Amino acid sequence: MKEQLEKRLTQLKAEFESGQKVLADLEAKQANVRETLLRIQGAIQVLEEELAKHNGATSKSDNLQGLETEALATHPQNKD
Repeated sequence: MKEQLEKRLTQLKAEFESGQKVLADLEAKQANVRETLLRIQGAIQVLEEELAKHNGATSKSDNLQGLETEALATHPQNKD
């Protein structure tokens, strides 16, 4: 009976150690994924800001062109 208990204790200790290693690996992977997500989030933010700048510049340019077209339509110039 004692031998069986000692054998089972050895098995459980081995399983426990194995589980600790798996957990440590998973925690390391989790940290790596978090770092990767932070980098991706930063890149997304930079690109969104650049697109907003570009869209703002495009909108201003489009607005100016629209105003010029409107001004020409409402105030035709004499081409005599």
